[in-house]
Amino acid sequence: MYTQEVTINNEVGLHARPATYFIRKANEFKSGIWVEKEDRRVNAKSLLGVLSLGIVKGTPIKLIADGPDEKEAVEALYKMISSDFSE
Repeated sequence: MYTQEVTINNEVGLHARPATYFIRKANEFKSGIWVEKEDRRVNAKSLLGVLSLGIVKGTPIKLIADGPDEKEAVEALYKMISSDFSE
């Protein structure tokens, strides 16, 4: 299992378009991936799950992955979030 904390800094948080990009990226990996906010954990490959967390600008989240490409998955998602979802 590999985890990393990151703070969402883009203006709209993890909603609509950024969430879609995030989920597409998560689905590129074989590992199970989760997003944790406070005491709630959801599947990072589920749009409804991610949107249900209500992640806004300034929210710290934890990225968690478990599987054959767990480190690569977390690092790719961390990089995407850190760049404010710019491709």
